[in-house]
Amino acid sequence: MTDTVTDLVERARTGEARAIARLISMVEDGSPQLPDMLSALHGGGTAYVVGITGAPGVGKSTVTNALITAYRERGDRVAVLAVDPSSPFTGGALLGDRIRMQGQAGDSGVYIRSMASRGQLGGLAAATPQAVRVLEAAGFDVVLVETVGVGQSEVDIAATADATVVLLAPGMGDGIQAAKAGILEIGDILCVNKADRDGAASTVREVRQMLQLGGNRDGWKPVVVTSVAAQDAVADLLATLDDRRAWLGEGDHLVRRRRQRARGEVLALALGGLRGRLEERLSGAHLTDIDAVAEGSLSPYEAAERLIAEDDRMGS
Repeated sequence: MTDTVTDLVERARTGEARAIARLISMVEDGSPQLPDMLSALHGGGTAYVVGITGAPGVGKSTVTNALITAYRERGDRVAVLAVDPSSPFTGGALLGDRIRMQGQAGDSGVYIRSMASRGQLGGLAAATPQAVRVLEAAGFDVVLVETVGVGQSEVDIAATADATVVLLAPGMGDGIQAAKAGILEIGDILCVNKADRDGAASTVREVRQMLQLGGNRDGWKPVVVTSVAAQDAVADLLATLDDRRAWLGEGDHLVRRRRQRARGEVLALALGGLRGRLEERLSGAHLTDIDAVAEGSLSPYEAAERLIAEDDRMGS
């Protein structure tokens, strides 16, 4: 392990923002030092990881900001990973949710980082699980992960977070859309934000009726709460997050949750490594197979089988 990585990890463990930023950048850029860094981070921190997801316009950033305020009033150190859509030109994060959280910028107990999704489906960036590990090692008590906000495809957050909050809003048809598949099923907590608007009560009622059609997940029954985050009114949401954390501490719930998270992280890293290796071979010896597929003299399936077989031979 290089001295640079060792130094950065030690500084990050003291909460130094610059070191944390450098480590997360290494994760995002796929640095060659990433294996050493992840080994050094191993076993550090037990942060409560809260995922916040939902369709555009439901107030994810506003809820995140209100939760930061609430947790800080308790004395908790809070980190935020705000996953934004990517620029098609630079690959960087477009919206920059930090703009909406400027009131927290001067607080040394808060760290906010925007991450570009870089085309990754599921609402998260590919590097998000490793970035969470960096923040855990840095000693944060709570890590809030805010997803892109693309709607029903944002299911990856359920594999990363200890608690997944799905935000809805009155008058947006979210309840009906969510019933069709995907996003409602991943929520540990369903929060109807902007509850001071007309139609909030009917939205709550509709979501509760939909939840009755499903069962409990891992013994936890999803809870429906309301909030008016623009007025920092998130007490019900905060209390339910506390209930979820207490429930995770009972029996082996947290162990099973972290095992699921670790499985997804290991699989993602393994698939990423395999993909890189296979892409390298496709640009080399297998160019003739690519030409043959393009000309129609070889099926894509046969070409893929040859590629896999060669990778097996090289690995053995």
